[in-house]
Amino acid sequence: MKKKLPNILFCTCDQLRAFETGCYGNPVVRTPNIDRLAAEGARFEHGVTTYPVCMAGRSVMLSGQYNRTCTGGVGNICTPYADGRIYFPQYPFEGRPHLKDQTLPEVLKAAGYATAVIGKWHIHSWPQDIGFDHYLIPRMNHAHSGQSFIEDGGAEFVPAGYSVDYECDRVEQYLAARRNASEPFFLFYNISPPHCPLSDAPQKYLSMYRPEEVPIRPNVDLNRRLPEQDHWFKVYRWDYRYYNFHIPYTEVLPEDYTLQKVIAEYYGLTTWVDDTVGRMLAALEANRLAEDTIVVFTSDHGDYLGSHNRVQKGDLHEESVRIPYILRWKGGFDSREITAQTAGLVDLAPTLLRLAGIEVPRHMHGKDLSPILRGEAPRLEEEYAIIETGRGVGIRTPSHLYGLPFEDGSRRLAAEPHYFFDLVNDPYELHNLAGSGTQFALAQTLDAALRDWDQRTAWGE
Repeated sequence: MKKKLPNILFCTCDQLRAFETGCYGNPVVRTPNIDRLAAEGARFEHGVTTYPVCMAGRSVMLSGQYNRTCTGGVGNICTPYADGRIYFPQYPFEGRPHLKDQTLPEVLKAAGYATAVIGKWHIHSWPQDIGFDHYLIPRMNHAHSGQSFIEDGGAEFVPAGYSVDYECDRVEQYLAARRNASEPFFLFYNISPPHCPLSDAPQKYLSMYRPEEVPIRPNVDLNRRLPEQDHWFKVYRWDYRYYNFHIPYTEVLPEDYTLQKVIAEYYGLTTWVDDTVGRMLAALEANRLAEDTIVVFTSDHGDYLGSHNRVQKGDLHEESVRIPYILRWKGGFDSREITAQTAGLVDLAPTLLRLAGIEVPRHMHGKDLSPILRGEAPRLEEEYAIIETGRGVGIRTPSHLYGLPFEDGSRRLAAEPHYFFDLVNDPYELHNLAGSGTQFALAQTLDAALRDWDQRTAWGE
């Protein structure tokens, strides 16, 4: 009798850096459900995004390819207006401008899976064009209330209440419907917080953490104003309602709105994510699906939150690239903490396929991490992950990060690095070793590996 393929529940959130969860060492934030998932599954200590912006990171997840190949190197698609406003396409484009090779959902669908996406999308192709049978996605503009949705090509509608709760309601309904289904499912479930707008959330989360109690990372200088601080604080609070529409109430910040307040609200929305993950896990249990379902929990990228005097994401620092990276399969592998391997988002598609016993297409770039998950090896021969950005590329090992910028206006890698950090002795990246001659032999090895990857990895259109 042919063995039943495992279900796959691929759950992401948006802009959550690993440091703001209990299982990655935060002593203050409350994330009991994410922590339980990590305790029951495999937690990669060194999980990183493959490209630290939304659309690029999410395209990598589903394509199993580096962003330069699956989107041609596009980060987030947006159009700046002359008056300073920014326009994001509200829904994907027709046709298939990106992700032109067979995607993870397409491979799974061909193997007999029912495929669905619920929640934030922010990929340039429509879900049905890249392998999803069913979709429920919001507009691209970030909002947690008053959010517009489209389901399977129907008329746009705005559900009551918070979109995070509505999406989770629909996940619960989907899992209930799959309880006695004969075919396995692949559910791509995307939770929008803790991405801004931070102020658009239930009050219990906004007041859950006191600003003076949140840990401040040593690479944050509270006595130094951030560049364009008032602008970015308004973005954190109100997102597009400020930077696009300039609704009057978004133009004025509360007098006591400090960086600590931003971080405290970010913590609150992280606990909102955790409560939502708890509902998802409970629905798996209630519908007797937990044993036969591979659960992934991760994020598309992190958030600087003032580290290195920066905000948001986009560069190679730990706050921007380190993400939760957790997989659980109660019926397939034991719980473990993995410290000897750096895992990237590009690795998830091939790993999930191999766990399901499905052949990985040759066009997928990621590594198969299943031998590590099954306890057959502590790490792979290539224990590193490659990270792309708009400025250049980096290589992240369990102990170091090395980055090469692009030459101005080109896709050519420069002769000299712009980043080199010893993350064991300098975890907050306070001492950039690039060009110093320190650890010269290791720098040469990482440089060669990064240039070799660059030569082997083609740019798409």
